[in-house]
Amino acid sequence: MRYSRRQFCRHLGYSLAGCLAAPELLPRLLGGTVNADDERFACEARFYTKLDGRKVRCLLCPRTCLIAEGQRGFCRVRENRRGTLNTLVYSRLCTINNDPIEKKPLFHFLPGTNVLSVATAGCNLRCKFCQNWNISQVAPESIRAEYTPPERLVEYARQMHSPSIAFTYSEPTIFTEYVLDTARLARQVGIKCVSISNGFINPEPLRDLCTLLSAIKIDFKAYSDDFYQNVTTGRLQPVLDTMQYIHQQGIWLEIVNLLIPTQNDDGAQLQAMVQWIGQNLGAEVPVHFTRFHPQYLMENLPPTPQKSLETAQAIARSAGLQYVYIGNLPGHPAENTYCARCGQKIIERIGYSVRSVQVRNGRCRFCQSPIPGVWS
Repeated sequence: MRYSRRQFCRHLGYSLAGCLAAPELLPRLLGGTVNADDERFACEARFYTKLDGRKVRCLLCPRTCLIAEGQRGFCRVRENRRGTLNTLVYSRLCTINNDPIEKKPLFHFLPGTNVLSVATAGCNLRCKFCQNWNISQVAPESIRAEYTPPERLVEYARQMHSPSIAFTYSEPTIFTEYVLDTARLARQVGIKCVSISNGFINPEPLRDLCTLLSAIKIDFKAYSDDFYQNVTTGRLQPVLDTMQYIHQQGIWLEIVNLLIPTQNDDGAQLQAMVQWIGQNLGAEVPVHFTRFHPQYLMENLPPTPQKSLETAQAIARSAGLQYVYIGNLPGHPAENTYCARCGQKIIERIGYSVRSVQVRNGRCRFCQSPIPGVWS
């Protein structure tokens, strides 16, 4: 089914929150209802091995789930069917929006442009503070979805004149097959693809993704394995390994740390985090400290105080990091980008809106210093 540009603009005018609040809207807007057991969504997964007794070992993320016949992995979206591991979310999009790229947030990647943003249900972590738990912490059959194969999604992006596609909201790792096939098609027509990820992924699928993605933003939960285990059910080291590999491959990388009061805002821990970033990823990698809003299983905590965010920024700047931002505080000066050499404001932002860009051919307009990022 093809859509006019006007129809598709109207579709994308519905926010993610609106689609989740009224999930029956999404299939009607994007082309009809979808049955929960629709077999179009199921296909053989990649990155697994078959074992005796019709068991399989998933090799997608560091959990390496051992899955018996008829059972699913931790992420809820990969199922053992008669000894073959199937993904249940291929082309199974539960949300699609045309967002500002700053919402991801990616601040050094095509600023001021829109990015066609999509997700499926499911995640390989269980973060107690999850901001999108409505889709990330549910099984795919429990939420309405639209059958959107890669070629259709790429065509949507072309119709909307979106220069990039983002796999976001939930965890793109769990729908890696769809990401790879979409990114391959998108590259053929000059559309870039980005992943907004927790970084909890195994080396082999990460290598494949890095051959096709133009940028990756990693949610760096905390520089603490205890935090990862107790608050997210993950582990720290695989995430560190992921970020190092992305950096080594030259893929544009940005990092977000959601600063949660009493959980990961300790000054010594933040000092250790930014030192690790500087030593392993370099001073030029953008780091965003963003404000926590009480969500999901952490509604008992307060929002992050502004002073805590400013303290985290100061710690990072004192460690030598050059591009340190504060997020979820619209109007704060730390939303802007300043040239690391001359100090001039080169990108002015208010929330997700870009007011001006003083970067020309990847250089500061004022002093001509190179500004790291993807600008065209």
